[in-house]
This record gives sequence, structure tokens and C-alpha cells, in this order.
Amino acid sequence: MAKFPIAQNPLLLRYHRLMDAFAKSDDERDFYLDKIEGFIVYVDLDKGQKEIEDLEQEIATHRERYCLLPKMTFYETKKFMEGFVNEKVYDIDTKEKLLDIIQSKEARENFLEFIYDHLNELEKWQQYYVERSRIRIIEWLRSQNIQFVFEEDLDLTRNMMEKLKRHLFDTKVPKDVAQVREALSTKAKTYYSNEALNPRPKRGRPPKQVAKVEIEPQVVVDMYTTVPAACRLFLFLPEITSASNVTFSAKFDTEAQLLANLRGSTRVKIDTRLQALSERLESLRTLSSRLAGIDEITTGAEGRLIKAVSSKKEEEEETISKKRPLMDVVKGFLPGGKKKEKPVAKPQTTDTEIKRPGVKMVTQIQSKKPKKK
Repeated sequence: MAKFPIAQNPLLLRYHRLMDAFAKSDDERDFYLDKIEGFIVYVDLDKGQKEIEDLEQEIATHRERYCLLPKMTFYETKKFMEGFVNEKVYDIDTKEKLLDIIQSKEARENFLEFIYDHLNELEKWQQYYVERSRIRIIEWLRSQNIQFVFEEDLDLTRNMMEKLKRHLFDTKVPKDVAQVREALSTKAKTYYSNEALNPRPKRGRPPKQVAKVEIEPQVVVDMYTTVPAACRLFLFLPEITSASNVTFSAKFDTEAQLLANLRGSTRVKIDTRLQALSERLESLRTLSSRLAGIDEITTGAEGRLIKAVSSKKEEEEETISKKRPLMDVVKGFLPGGKKKEKPVAKPQTTDTEIKRPGVKMVTQIQSKKPKKK
């Protein structure tokens, strides 16, 4: 270890990236963590034969530098599932169904299929999986005597994170970097406390229920300066910012692949619900746009013109109604002249009535028959 540079502050590790590597590590896939700088190496067997041999030679030559991530055994996966059922599932029928699935073949995939088909249990499972995985990762890092800090747990600016990574091996650094290094050393000790492996709720009155605001963590570009040439092609650098992108499945790498290959109809149900909601929203938008158009007409220039014309007409009608009673009073005092008879308007005849010939009424001639004697 003396020939390698020594980091001047705890290693900055990405928890979600480690969680993904732990989930994928099995008999066919190997992952190694670098103790010097904190990068992860994935032995991808799809690469060229020469590149794989060079990587194996590098790892074998410097065994003290790389540590193999543990494999997730069948017993451990079963323990994950049983722990969730016993601690988080409260419905008796659901609990019995899940316990039966765990004891059957392909328990891991069938378990996930059932969970993703019950949305109430899905959120609890994801939270439980994240908590248990975090404890598992911390236990392993402690067993390797690695001083570390998870980037997701830090509240630092992007600029400061880049400075820490750039000056990882420098002894002389600016004052602000030196202060942050001290804070990182204090933070690293919390991962070695009992509280890290056995998180317990704080005593006292519970805090008020506040709407949870999910803030996307600030992800800084990876900066590694001591990566050997044989490892550069095998660097494991997925951009994972949330635990929902990591799946418990052994067959599928991401949650999107898992949902696309589920045998159930969960995805179809979710899509139909989303489609129905989108259609309703679209109809509401069209109605609101129409109402907005009506408001624009009434408030625009045309609306003002319509209002002006209608108000003028109302004023004229009011003046006429006021004049009529005054004229009636004056006519009562004036001497009455000959009243002109108003000509009776003849009813207008339509074209069809003019063209139609008049019908004459004819009395029927009755013949008188002589009475028989």
C-alpha cells in the first residue's frame, strides 16, 4: 500500500452505484472496489479476450488494492423477502401468498411480479430494500476498513465536490477545502457507529407531518486520476440518482426492463389509467381555452363595441318610455278633433293562396221520389 498515493480525506462513494453493483453481483458477474480512489471495476465478459486477461493480471498483481464485492446468495435473497413480509406486510392473505411464493421455484422473480401487481406493497418494499441494502453495504465497507462517505449524504455545492475530488491526494489545499475535509472525517466516523447499523427512531414527540419534497441529488462528474490502463475499459459508471432505478431482480438490470417483461398486466393497468387521466386533462384544457376565448371577446375591442351599442339602445328606449306618459296628459286637455279612422289592414295573401283557385260552395239537389201508395 505504500507505493500507492494516500487519500487525504475519506473516499467519496456513490451509494446508489454500490447498491446496483451489490444487486448484480452473482456467480457470473464480478465487481471490484478500488481502495485507493473508490472507483468500481466490472469484469464484463463480453469484452475482448485480451482486455479481460490484462484486467485479471492487474487485479492479481495488486490484490491489496482491489476488493471483490460479495455475491448475493440464495439464502440472503430469501432472508430479504421473508424480512419484508414479516415486518411490513399486514394483510393476512397477502402475507400467506407471499410466503408461498418465497418457498416456490423462481421465488425472486415471482415475488417481484406479485409486489409490482400490488401498488400498496410496492412503495413499502422499495423503502425496505433501500434500508436493508444500505446496512449491508456499510457492514461490508467496515469489514474492509475503508474510510468513506456517501456522496448522497453530503450537502455540498457542485464546485466544492469537484475541488475535493481534484485535490484528493494533495496535502496542501486551500482553506475552504481543508475545512470541508475535517467535516468529512467527522461524518465518516458516523458510519462506524452502532446507529449506522441499527437506526432507531428518536424518542419524544413525533415531528409534524410535512409534505415530503423530493430533491434530486447533485451529481458531480467522476474524477479518477490513478486508474490503471487495464481497468479503464471496465469502469462501472452508471448514472443512478435514485433507488427506484435499482432492481432486486436477478435477470433484469433496471426497473424499466423488469416492468417491460412482467408476465402480469400491471404495466397495462397503469398505462390505461394514465391514458384516461391524460384524456380528461386534455378535455379540460380545451374547455378552458374556449372559455378564455369568450372572455377575450367580451373584454376586447369587439366586446366594448357590443356593450356601447347595447347601452345606447337602452338609453333610447328609456327616453321613449318617459315621453309617452307626458303626451297622454297633454292630449287629455286639447280639444278633440275628428278622429281619423285607421285603415284596417287587409290580410296579406301569400303567393300560394293567390295561385290556389277559389272553391265554390254548391247546395246539393235532392230528388223527391213519389211516395208509394
